[in-house]
Amino acid sequence: MRRRLRPLILFWRGVILLVQDNQRFLHFLGQIEGLATRLLAIGMLIVVIVAIVDLGRILATELFSPPLGQFSLELVKIFGLFLNVLVALEILENITAYLKTHVSSQIVELVIVTSLIAIARKLIILDISQPDTVAKLLGLAIAILALSASYWIVRRLNYRRRL
Repeated sequence: MRRRLRPLILFWRGVILLVQDNQRFLHFLGQIEGLATRLLAIGMLIVVIVAIVDLGRILATELFSPPLGQFSLELVKIFGLFLNVLVALEILENITAYLKTHVSSQIVELVIVTSLIAIARKLIILDISQPDTVAKLLGLAIAILALSASYWIVRRLNYRRRL
């Protein structure tokens, strides 16, 4: 009975030592965070590849179906697909930047830029024939102004820190 409990006792001793020592615990958390970030990067890479393949398939279908050389989809929808790939690439860049550096101000700057791209995508593909278009445009304008001001502030602070 005692031999069976020995691995369990050793495990809990290790856990107690890990929790009691701040440096060990922070190192352990850093390893878990790094693993999670790598898994997110792999997942986002798969999303980017699938999005590019899907975009290529849609473009090929559109170009080679009658009437040849013309799009049956609205051009705005095709632009939206391209911008989806760009947003996914920006998110992947955010994840890889997090892996490279843990400087939060640089990561915040990237996240703001990614948000601006996502809002620009929404603005480009906005259907102006819908009745609530004015409200959506107003909301997007406020979001763009807020993100632009945030980007300007963060960029300025980052520039000052680099000097």
